[in-house]
Amino acid sequence: MRTEEELEADKRQIVHIDLDTFFVSVERLQNSSLLGKPVIVGGLSDRGVVSACSYEARHFGVHSAMPIRMARQLCPHAVFIRGDMDTYSRYSNVVTDIIAEAVPVYEKASIDEHYLDLTGMDRYFGTYQFTRELRQKIMRESGLPISFGLSVNKTVSKIATGEAKSGPERELYVQREQVKPFLNPLSIRKIPMLGPKTFNLLRNMGVAKIETLSQLPPDIMERVLGKNGIDLWRKANGIDPSPVERYYERKSIGSEQTFESDTTDLRQLNEWLVRMTEKLAFELRTRNKLTACVVVKIRYSDFDTHTIQKRIAYTAFDHVLIQEAKDLLQRLYTRRVLVRLLGVRFTHLVSGSQQLSLFEDRPEQVQLYQAMDRIRKRFGGDAVGRACF
Repeated sequence: MRTEEELEADKRQIVHIDLDTFFVSVERLQNSSLLGKPVIVGGLSDRGVVSACSYEARHFGVHSAMPIRMARQLCPHAVFIRGDMDTYSRYSNVVTDIIAEAVPVYEKASIDEHYLDLTGMDRYFGTYQFTRELRQKIMRESGLPISFGLSVNKTVSKIATGEAKSGPERELYVQREQVKPFLNPLSIRKIPMLGPKTFNLLRNMGVAKIETLSQLPPDIMERVLGKNGIDLWRKANGIDPSPVERYYERKSIGSEQTFESDTTDLRQLNEWLVRMTEKLAFELRTRNKLTACVVVKIRYSDFDTHTIQKRIAYTAFDHVLIQEAKDLLQRLYTRRVLVRLLGVRFTHLVSGSQQLSLFEDRPEQVQLYQAMDRIRKRFGGDAVGRACF
């Protein structure tokens, strides 16, 4: 039985818009000679990883998060480019601004995808036609290729976008009565947020298609996968009442520490700076954000306050941000008098997962951060940290 919330959600009109091979598409706008060629964006050293690649490169087995060394072996004739997050962010904001002018409720899910809630707009004009016209406007004004899926909820519309990319139109409308016939023959891999471990578990249970998953008793799914099992079962049945979260771009995050006793101990100041920076970096990764500017603030015992900032390449990694913050503190703390307050702030935030900043970071470094973040999410932000400063 469906809840009233789920029945009401079935009346929605939700669009998922995806900027196709976004990084590569931006690079091709900058350099038209890249058109039709296999292009790989990521770290240029063999210890880096692939952040994005063109469809031409994917034909050779290249995919995101793959070590660059392996990508070079699979596709040695590809054009390798180190990414530029500043440029990608500007183009992403152009698209967001166009959407904001046309749609009252939208969610910026990442640097290259958006959800739009068009519920009720069909009273005045067709939502499918409106979305097609909006897509044409975005492509015309930004120069970027775009795919979209339109359906009754976020899950089905996102899956529809993925299917639309294989067609010439790159757009797909799945109406309410078509949801089950559309989902049933697809692989369970198509379900958003279904990870490799869950996929392998379900395959070992003999579940390959979404239809098979949808027919399993929900209590079995809950017994095997807990609450996540129920969520997957609902998605397999085309049920997803999650709302489109209205988008607000948070411009900065920061933290300050007012000391119980004013201090001139530079070691103590550095220890607090590292703690605050570490926690803020974890918050960035949790919120799928990257920063391009570090700000350090000092307030002396006489309430004289000074700040210093530095623009950096987009990142969300502790080892980069801590070093930048410590360098700024060393430049800022010149009076050598008692300090009352110390603060650090990250500004110029953009949406994007930590993978987007891995143009030069080693896969081992990424795995370390992922492991630390899992521990923090489970046991709290103070569960793990640096032992020395």
